[in-house]
Amino acid sequence: MIVMKQPSALRLFFIMQGSVVPRIIDKIIGVALLSALVLIIDKFLYPLPYVSISAVGIFGIALSLFLGFRNNAAYDRWWEGRKLWGQLIADVRNLCRNAEIFVQDKKLRDQLYPILIVFAHLHRRQLREVPKTSQSDDLTNWLGEEDVKVFLDHKNPADAALRRIAKLLLSAEKNGAINGFGQRAMAEILTSLSNSQAGAERIATTPLPFVYSLLVRRTTYLYCFILPFALIDSTSWFAPFFAAVVAYVFFGLQAVTNELEHPFSNVQNGLPLDAMCRTIEISVCEAMGKTPPPAFDVKDHVLT
Repeated sequence: MIVMKQPSALRLFFIMQGSVVPRIIDKIIGVALLSALVLIIDKFLYPLPYVSISAVGIFGIALSLFLGFRNNAAYDRWWEGRKLWGQLIADVRNLCRNAEIFVQDKKLRDQLYPILIVFAHLHRRQLREVPKTSQSDDLTNWLGEEDVKVFLDHKNPADAALRRIAKLLLSAEKNGAINGFGQRAMAEILTSLSNSQAGAERIATTPLPFVYSLLVRRTTYLYCFILPFALIDSTSWFAPFFAAVVAYVFFGLQAVTNELEHPFSNVQNGLPLDAMCRTIEISVCEAMGKTPPPAFDVKDHVLT
């Protein structure tokens, strides 16, 4: 996620970090060159048919509506993902707090706390499609390799971690280490954790309907192909510049939407899942009475 103060008006036009320009520069140049080619042919070789600027304007309004709808839907997914992870962090803190209240056995609490951290990392890895065989220091730093392997052997390792916590609470209730009221209160928090997990999985596995993407992309290319034939009459030699600006707006919105549509991807404008997992580590370590690790710093204006 980009973390940056608003730049000055002068720097605004030169900042590339977090910008979609590097990804669409080929399209911008292509549209500008097409406009220049159409203009040269019309001026020096053969008069080309003009397209009414008002007709192209109506076409542009329709395309803007499509882009606006898809952009709003993508941002809703990004913001919902952030709210779900915010709720997850709050639930982890609440579970630790309730454990302090209801679980008198410190040994049992020390068993429960690391699993919460591992759950967060397993959930992050699943959302980012990290292979189960990849380096797992973020897991083995908190639990033994055998326990981690047991979780990773499940189809849904994060859910397996929550079930382990549920079994610990059941065992504690049977041994008299926690009363029924405390067990119920903590079970409700586990349910909330599971709901947040399921909500994030829903976002990760259900992209926006492909038909919208297909329609917007086709319409954008068609519009940028027709646009030069409307600009050569009204803007003359400025046609390539105006065409490039329009291409930047439409292709840029398309690129932003594609990135926001997948809020858990490990990209510059994705959600900082690593930093949020570290927030959970800090909260749990403080509940355990251990020295917490340092919070992640923003590097080159990017928080991962």
